[in-house]
Amino acid sequence: MKEMLTGGPLDVLTGDYLAELTMLILGRDRLKDPGRGYARTFLKQLEECLGFAVERGVRIVTNAGGLNPAGLADAVRGLADRLSLPLRVAHVEGDDLLPTGRFPGALTANTYLGGAGITACLGAGADVVVTGRVTDAALVSGAAAWHFGWGPDAYDRLAGAVVAGHVLECGTQATGGNYSQFTRHDPRTLRRPGFPLAEIHEDGSAVITKHPGTGGLVDTGTVTAQLLYETGGARYAGPDVTARLDTVRLAQVGADRVRIHGVRGEAPPPTLKVGLNRLGGFRNEVVFVLTGLDIEAKAALVRAQMDDAFDAAKVRPRHIHWELARTDHPDADTEEAASALLRLVVRDPDQDAVGRALSGAAVELALGSYPGFHVTAPPGKGTPYGVFEAAYVERDAVPHIAVLPDGERRPLALHTGPTRALAPVEEPELPGLPPRGPTRRAPLGLVTGARSGDKGGDANIGVWATSDAAWPWLVHTLTVGKLRELLPETARLPVTRHVLPNLRALNFTVGGILGEGVAAQARFDPQAKGLGEWLRSRHLDIPEALL
Repeated sequence: MKEMLTGGPLDVLTGDYLAELTMLILGRDRLKDPGRGYARTFLKQLEECLGFAVERGVRIVTNAGGLNPAGLADAVRGLADRLSLPLRVAHVEGDDLLPTGRFPGALTANTYLGGAGITACLGAGADVVVTGRVTDAALVSGAAAWHFGWGPDAYDRLAGAVVAGHVLECGTQATGGNYSQFTRHDPRTLRRPGFPLAEIHEDGSAVITKHPGTGGLVDTGTVTAQLLYETGGARYAGPDVTARLDTVRLAQVGADRVRIHGVRGEAPPPTLKVGLNRLGGFRNEVVFVLTGLDIEAKAALVRAQMDDAFDAAKVRPRHIHWELARTDHPDADTEEAASALLRLVVRDPDQDAVGRALSGAAVELALGSYPGFHVTAPPGKGTPYGVFEAAYVERDAVPHIAVLPDGERRPLALHTGPTRALAPVEEPELPGLPPRGPTRRAPLGLVTGARSGDKGGDANIGVWATSDAAWPWLVHTLTVGKLRELLPETARLPVTRHVLPNLRALNFTVGGILGEGVAAQARFDPQAKGLGEWLRSRHLDIPEALL
């Protein structure tokens, strides 16, 4: 925060603190203390930085209010008083549907609001605007609508700001962080990437850049990577507008400067998304270390022994999942390199079924199982886990209230104009088949970049060609069938491919690969962060001309 406030000119500083998992954490926080439920990290940052913002006239817009935006707004006022700083604070509420009783059993139930409340608060003179659950991009689009005076039907302009907001929302992922092409750049510049900023223009176009002298880089590749992150089809729906990602165009217009232009917008869908978190039960795990020879036989033995132990205890967890990671190497020169990991994860509504039943069985095998028996750590009592689900409600079922700096509570209409139901776009015309020629077996990542992420129980994998020449080959080669072949874990799951020619990109949605979401930790990589890199590491026949 200090770097952004002091490193160069800024009109509005936005801070995105919320994710599906964060809402679950804040929900559990609120159970312990109803006065909590907001991101306290923001307050710690603000204590050091509020003076800089006031001195420079920078407005601050943040969703750190989480489940308690009014509580955080009060805490910000208290901080300003202690620091003797003049500050006008406003907040946005209405997203929390838990008090309505519509979602029994939920720990949190929050609608994804748009930017209208932010626009109203800034228009009333707020220096700091605190929200609860708004869309990540609304922090930017709401501020842009205030600055330029856009109306709710300025779809193209709003869509451009939404796209810029999506690029900014994950911070340094737009400036070289987590970037699949990092080896093509000086590693010294990537050790501490600076945060991105957007220079937004009245027509909705924007230039993504960063403060001078900060680390990292901004190029069309870093921006493409973030554009594809946690998105699905060409229609990127939000409460205020549906942005057409297939219309986005990028241009490198200088060092660390990428222009986003051409974005078209459509009327938003008739319903609003609600993020639901509930406690799913209890989970526990133990990782058995299998060293040296006969790895498969050792794994089979301990699995059979654990099954017998569950039967003997008459307590069998409802969900039992085994996964063998062959991290071992033949004729290894260290014990660790000679070892594979066998992971057992159990889940059950009853904590006892995943606590003593598991730990007792695992520990009691210590002197009577496979040779070299040991575990990475003894299992504990079992911990609660959460489940994320999405629901949808009609717009008129959700209040959207801007609580202005003077205390006025101003109800806002949630887009009373026309709406448009979401539907897939027709697949665009594909480029011609590339000419035939000699090929070489090589990793896909030599000619592509990728970024993957989670949305509830689904994952997305965005893949783009790193050159114009590679795009025709990529779009004709990486079909749904080929993806399933390269990533066998997806073979029995629903996979949808979306084509984005302007970005030379394909975006795949893999349904259900993450089970009940990140908090349930159903797989080794519960947020699918590494799926894209796994795909890039897979070998296939690539034209030598591209290599």
